[in-house]
Amino acid sequence: MLPFAALTHYAGFDWAQEHHDVCVVDQAGRRCAAFRLAESAEGWADFRKRCREFPALGVAVETSRGWVIERLLEAQVTVYAVPPQKTADFCGRHSTSGAKDDARAAFALADALRVDGTHWRALAPEDPLTMELRLLCRDEVTLIEQRSAFVNQLRAALHEYYPTALAAFDDWTVPSAWQFLSAFPTPQALAQGGKRKWEKFLHAHRLARPEPYARRLALFARATELCGGAAVTAAKCLLAASLVKLLQTLDAQLKTYRERIAALFRKHPDHFIFESLPHAGEKLAPRLLSELGEERGRHPAASSLQCYAGTAPVTERSGRKCWVHFRQGCNKHLRHAVHLWTSLWITERNWGQVYYHRHRELGCSHADALRRLGNRLLKILWKMWQARTAYDAEVHQRNQLKHGSWVLQLKTETQTVKAGV
Repeated sequence: MLPFAALTHYAGFDWAQEHHDVCVVDQAGRRCAAFRLAESAEGWADFRKRCREFPALGVAVETSRGWVIERLLEAQVTVYAVPPQKTADFCGRHSTSGAKDDARAAFALADALRVDGTHWRALAPEDPLTMELRLLCRDEVTLIEQRSAFVNQLRAALHEYYPTALAAFDDWTVPSAWQFLSAFPTPQALAQGGKRKWEKFLHAHRLARPEPYARRLALFARATELCGGAAVTAAKCLLAASLVKLLQTLDAQLKTYRERIAALFRKHPDHFIFESLPHAGEKLAPRLLSELGEERGRHPAASSLQCYAGTAPVTERSGRKCWVHFRQGCNKHLRHAVHLWTSLWITERNWGQVYYHRHRELGCSHADALRRLGNRLLKILWKMWQARTAYDAEVHQRNQLKHGSWVLQLKTETQTVKAGV
């Protein structure tokens, strides 16, 4: 990877599934090469051969992850990622009509790199351990989203033919709810089972707490009072059985993913930093680590990490007008992990809960207050990450006292009022 000042040629790489368009320009903006390569071993071999003609080559491409980036880095070129929405702006420099094609986009990317690239940051090769952990964590989230989709379909089917089962279980992501449908697939099967079998099922699956236990038995006794007709029941119970099998398979795969994620997380040299974070737990700590990575130079200041995670708002000014809005351009995976992390912070009495409720009192929405808390937590995480130190609540409290944090003062006032009451 060469510094921008050392580059002598600039390439735009417009990628697609089957082929890629490449345009190379020199420092004066003259086209030196323009070609299309196939997405194949031969195509990439031809690309590497052509790159040898330009030993100091920078490449601008419309993505920052995936196989395209891996193969560009393997070609020993300096790679710059460009947000896809910016390519249209670059194309607009060369065409007032707004017309766009792949070859023109490749030239626009190359010329934009030549003109603006001094302000861009080149991509560094990823550590294989961090990359695998990141991909596993993202795929785990995808599987969880798929599970949620199946659960929603299952609830919709039960609403049509088996409302008793729907009312008996609040959480349909737990295996005991699926096993109930396997044991009693229809209201008629539940009624025929009788009280003895109902009690045996509830005790076997540890669902015998007094209040829900009595409520469920009462529901089971009236299972056939409100249910779908024979045709609806016959059709929808088959759908429900199919969805249950899919959910059970997904659950098994999620366990496999989590075991692999836990094993890789323990191997990572920075794992002690993230496992020390309050409320991060075994699920969120690996996600936070994998999205931050181990390249400290990528985020030289806390504000850089806050912008990357989408917790820092965007301020725009024009003349006398100034407005602040939600940041759209960010790492959506990291923002989601931070949102879940802050949601857990406010479940316990701590300075984060005080901070959250104070902003709620000031009129912030739930999501906005969580974003503000996440912005503050990321500043702490950035310091820990840069210094390679674990979280210490006492150190943080001493820093709050040292700087006279309004959060700590408000927390003390709240505790004093409650003690007086």
